[in-house]
Formats: sequence, C-alpha cells, structure tokens
Amino acid sequence: MRLSTAKILLPCVSLLLPSLSSAQCPLYQNYAAHYHEPYTEGTWNLSYARPIIPCRTFRSEQVESTIERLRGVIKDVDLFRIFENSWPSTLDTTIEWRGWSNTTSDPDELDAPPMSMKPEELTFVITGDIEAMWLRDSANQLQAYISVLKKDDSPDSLASLFRGAINLQARYILENAFCNAFQAPDESGVVHKSSLNSDRITPLFDYYKVFSCQWELDSLASFLQLSVDYVTATRDYDFFQNSGNWTKAMEVVLETAESMMIDSYTEDGEWQHTPYTYCAPYGGTPINNCNGSPHKGNIGLVRSFHRPSDDACTYQYLIPSNMMFSSALNTSSTITSRILPRASGLTARMQALSTAINRGIEKYGIVSDPTYGKIYAYEVDGYGSVNIMDDPNIPSLLSAPFLGYTTLRDPIYQNTRRKILSRDNPYYAVGPVITGVGSPHTLPGRPWPMALIMTILTSEDDTEIIQNLMWLVQSTDGLGLMHESVHARDKAVWSRQWFSWANGLFGQMILDLEKRRPWILGMSFQ
Repeated sequence: MRLSTAKILLPCVSLLLPSLSSAQCPLYQNYAAHYHEPYTEGTWNLSYARPIIPCRTFRSEQVESTIERLRGVIKDVDLFRIFENSWPSTLDTTIEWRGWSNTTSDPDELDAPPMSMKPEELTFVITGDIEAMWLRDSANQLQAYISVLKKDDSPDSLASLFRGAINLQARYILENAFCNAFQAPDESGVVHKSSLNSDRITPLFDYYKVFSCQWELDSLASFLQLSVDYVTATRDYDFFQNSGNWTKAMEVVLETAESMMIDSYTEDGEWQHTPYTYCAPYGGTPINNCNGSPHKGNIGLVRSFHRPSDDACTYQYLIPSNMMFSSALNTSSTITSRILPRASGLTARMQALSTAINRGIEKYGIVSDPTYGKIYAYEVDGYGSVNIMDDPNIPSLLSAPFLGYTTLRDPIYQNTRRKILSRDNPYYAVGPVITGVGSPHTLPGRPWPMALIMTILTSEDDTEIIQNLMWLVQSTDGLGLMHESVHARDKAVWSRQWFSWANGLFGQMILDLEKRRPWILGMSFQ
C-alpha cells in the first residue's frame, strides 16, 4: 500500500481490550491530526479517523447501519472514507456528558438554575476542539442525524441525545440569553474550562457557567431549529408539553429578540444603549461605546453583535441570521400551537415577529447590484449602509433555502448565489486545491469546506455538484475529515482538524445526494 512520507504512523490500537477508561483514550484533537490505518487504496490514500469503539462517546445502531448501507452505494473509496469518518463524528467524539438534571436546588435561591420539578435528560455536546457547548454548533451537530431519528423513550437512544440537548439549551437561555457558548452543567462533574478575559459585557454573567458571551441572533434561532428538528422526526409533542423549561425559554427568546429591535435614538433624539453591549480591549469592540454604529430601529429586523463565525458584525442587522430566526419562529410556532392554549398568546407573538422580520428583510435587506440585479445584502443598518459579502458559517446567504427561508428557484436568491460563488464576492477564494467561499475569520485565500458542502446542498446542477465534491475529496490532506478552512493552493495548510459541525454537514449532504442525485454517488473521484 502506498503511504505518503509525511504520514505519522501511530501504534495500532485495534487489539486493545474492549473497554477503556477515558484516561486511556487518546485526545481526539491529537488523534485527528495524525494518520491511521487502514488507508484507502484510492488516489488520495485517506486515513481512517474514527476512534476505536471503546473510545467513542456515543453509539447509535441506526447510524452504524446507515454507514454500512452506504458502503454499497458510494462507489468511490475516498468519498466513502470521508463519509465514514465524518458523519458519525459528533457521536464518536463530542458527547462529553449525558445524564439527568439535579432537582434538589432550592428554587427560591437567586443563584439556583431554573429547573423543572422532575429530573430531565441533559446532553452536553462540545464543539470539538473547544470543550464548550455552543448553542449553534450543538444544534447543527445533532441535525446531521435527523434522517435516522425516531421516537424512542430510551435514555440510551439518539432521541434522548436530542431531548437532553434541548433541555440543556433551554436552561442556558433562561440563565444567559445573550450568550452563545456554555460550560458543562454542574451535574456533569466536568471540570470547567477557564475562559475569563478582559472583555466587558453587559448584562453581567458568570464565567463559571458561560464560556463565551457574544450576542449572536442565530444562537437563539438554533434552539428553535433543534426543537423543530426533533419534533418533525419524532412527532413527540409530549416532550415539549412536559418540559419544565422549554416554554419559559421560548418566552425569553422572544423578549430577548424584541429588546434588540430598538432604535439607536429615543424619540427625542437621545442616544440609547442596547440591552447588550460588548467591549473587547484587544479587538472586535463595536464603536460608539461598545454599542456599534447607529441603527434605525423598529423596522422588523433584530440586531446581532456577532456573526455565526463569532466575528463582530460591521452592521448589526445580519440578514442571514434574521432569515434563520424568522423561519425558525414560524416552524417552531407549530409546537406552541399544539401544546399551549390559544389564550397564552405565545404562538401569535412568534408568528407576528416572523412576519415582521420577513417584511424587514424585503424592505431593507434587498439591494440592487449593477451586475447581478436584486440581491440579498449580508448586513445592513436600516439607514442605507450595506455590507455585500457572505460567510461560510451557517446561517449564510448561501444557505437561505436550506434554512427554509426561501426556495432554490427564488430569483433574488439565485442572483445572490451567483454573486457569492464568484470573484465578485470579496471572500471567494480560487485555487488548484479547493475553490469556494472563505471567511474573514481565517486568512484570505482559504475556502471553507462548509461553504462547498452548502453549495452542493443548494445546487441542482450535476456539474457544479461533482466539481465541489472533487475539491472536497482532494483537500483533506490525507486525513479524511472536513477542516474549518483549507489553503486554496496548498492542501497541507488548513485550520482545525476536529470540526465536528462541518463533518456532520458533509454526511448530511451525502445522504441528501442519495435522495436527489443518487447517480453521483456511483461516480469516481480519483
């Protein structure tokens, strides 16, 4: 078998005992950066990247049987190896802890977390190489498995992972609705990771509970989407009916979003602070005393201080996040309408806000481009200032149909898509190794595989799909996993060997192709 001389061979571990303690399992961040047998016999000689079975953090028979079924569907050995490595990544490596909530806390204590009257399932899902739970990442990581998700009351089921993540996200939102990433719950016994820094943020929060507090509208949208993903696959409305915190969290989601729709000025012209402010002494601080540039308020749009990349927004009406939030409000209102009496008013508020955001996008988020015609802007301020670009992280403009906001045939979306996937997008990178949308979060000239995956998910063009698959297959540097970014001209220069979200999305895309374009999975990518 041909082996690249750059490969570092690790000792074979397949003969170890069937049960290992976590202390005996290698850190996956290190494991994923090295090469492991058996390699594929294809051109790209790809490594096997799954941990041995005793070191996997969760096992699902539905996932394993699907992988085996696809072995006979995906004819290219390298394409299958990436699917085999990537799709189970969240289950294999990021279920840091799962268990039950502790209900012994005194609910009258000011510091006590909001909890239900009975124990609830909890699932702490880390993002991969960062040992914290992002609302956005964890929702997307689990979304990779909705095609095999079924109603199951067992605490060891895939459905239990979803319920536990929804419960934990609801708790996080009730405690700190403006924050985006969190520490492990106290019940887990997981050592909290220090993230204390010099950032000055209001409202105040506890670094013992919060890992990062960047206000990102898509974080709340992700909680809604995770809930919708679960109920769509399982029809388990009883879970939401019986949840102690879910409805309360929904109310906080609405209150938080509505509080970020205010004008930068009061009616008499006085400058007013947003409920959330963010000051970062070492970069990324919004101007105007940590509030950002002035924004015209009450136009239907919700401000977001940060993008899904965690970068600061140029203008805080981030259109993709508003698209996702509007769509998720509308779909999740089907849950509240089922479990709450009409008199509660929550469903009507959700639907009204969804409609208002749609109108705001139509009025302020669509601009005229001299080459492409009407397109969606990435960010606006309501006064006429716009930022024309896109970022690979979801929600993105490219992902608008994937989010359920619009359709693939929407002419404004198609105009936007053509611009995004061209050199008229300032972050589009071209090279012999990989070509696609990059991000200011990483250096220029480095496309993100996530953007190529979304290009495939939003394409009806076989030639475009095949070309993007080819770029993905040839750009893993032999590791057989999806990186965060890859140098367009050097496959050995990449960021993040352990990026579970992108891995899961790759698997999601392959399963989507099996339904939409099955003949492509029978092709060679050598």
